[in-house]
Order: sequence, then C-alpha cells, then structure tokens
Amino acid sequence: MAQPLIPGRQAPVNLADFDPRYVAGSWNKLTAQERIAENTAISGELAYRLYAENRRSVLLVLQGMDTSGKDGTIRAATTGINPLDFSIAAFKQPSVEELDHDFLWRIHKATPSRGRIGIFNRSHYEDVLVVRVHKLVPRSVWRARYEAINGFERHLTANGTTVLKCFLHISKDEQRQRLEARLADPTKRWKFSKADVEERKLWDDYQQAYEDALTRCNTEYAPWHVVPADRKWYRNLVVSNLLRETLEKMDPKFPPEEEGLDKIVVA
Repeated sequence: MAQPLIPGRQAPVNLADFDPRYVAGSWNKLTAQERIAENTAISGELAYRLYAENRRSVLLVLQGMDTSGKDGTIRAATTGINPLDFSIAAFKQPSVEELDHDFLWRIHKATPSRGRIGIFNRSHYEDVLVVRVHKLVPRSVWRARYEAINGFERHLTANGTTVLKCFLHISKDEQRQRLEARLADPTKRWKFSKADVEERKLWDDYQQAYEDALTRCNTEYAPWHVVPADRKWYRNLVVSNLLRETLEKMDPKFPPEEEGLDKIVVA
C-alpha cells in the first residue's frame, strides 16, 4: 500500500519509479475515511496501553516536499488518540544555541519518552536535505551524516523506540496546484511564503537529495516507506494504517495490578 522499500536494501532509489497518485486496491475517499476512523480508534486504544506499559515508544518521522501534507497527515493519524499519549516536534531553522551543538543534539532532545508516540514534522533528515541543497556545509560534512543518522536510529531502536519513517511523495504538478490554492484562499495565504517559489526552483536538487537519503538510510531497524501523497485521503489512509500496524505488532500490555486489590473497599 505504501510502496515500502525493502528493509536493509541500499540499492539506489529512483523516485521516478514511484507513482505519487498510486492507489492500491479499490479504495476511494469515502471508504478511506471509514478505515481511517477505524485505525485511529484502534491506535488510540493501543497508545493508551503503550502509555500504561511505559517500557517502549514509537517515533513517526514525516518528511516530504513543501505542501506534501505533513500537518494534514498528523491530524488524520492522531484524531482519537489521547494528547497525553503523543507529542509532536516540528524542526525549522536551527537556533543559535542549536547550531552550537552537533546536528543531532536538538533531535535527540525531542525523541519520545517511554510509553509515548513521538511525531517529527521534518526531522534530522533536514541536515542531509536543505543543508545539502543550499550548500550550508561542505559536501564532506553532510555526506558523513548518513552514517551518523543510521547510528542514531540504531541507538533509538536498541533502547526500545520503534522508528517508523514515511516519505510523503508528491508530484511537482500537484505541488503547483496546492501552492496556487493557497494563494487563492485568503484563509490560507498565511501559509504561503515567497521563499516557497524559490525553493520550488530547486525541485530536482531536492529529489536527488531525497533519493540519496532514502537509499543510504533504509535499514532493517528503521526502513523507509514511500507514501503516495498526491491524493490527500490516500496519504492519510496509508500513514494511519502504518501507525496502527506498528502498534499492533508491538502489542503493548497493561502492567500487572497491585496484589490485594480485590480486598480493597473504598469507603
């Protein structure tokens, strides 16, 4: 459904091989909405158990070009989940303090604690994407970061965090339509920036940077999923399915109750 990459396989990824409008099976907008509601209800219950268990965590990483729908995906995937059970971190331009540390410093601080689901709206991958495209550091620096990222994700996994990574794959034409829609809607103009037009000119450079990140950081313990994102409803369906499946596989359990509770009388 999500056109997943083969975990651990580091064969070169060519995004042209992945259709941003792909739909598996006979799903449509209505049936997708019904399934998403089912998914979030089940994920909400499993998230509650994960919180009660307090031993493991989940990190959902969302990456994608501008307008690929990271915010919308988060809304769809978390509706129905108790806000106490998850956290969201959005990574924008680093602060002065963050720049005074290694590139993973601000990321590690935002990882989910035991019992919680953490969601990254953009992530540590920005340091091999925008940093690379805009030549903010030398090539030798950003190239070394792939292995640092793999080591970081391996460390998280070894310490009980399941890493779920989704690349929201949108076409250039669909991005143009969504940017035009923002300009045409007074209630959405606040989302538009002149910089969006400049970034769009670098589309091919970003595609190459994403292909290299997907290739070099697709591991057994933290594989990538390429999510077709031209259809918003299908994008939301895929990610909500993945989150549900991840939690079901983890199968969190309630901790044992204290002994003697059956004899307790609340006066």
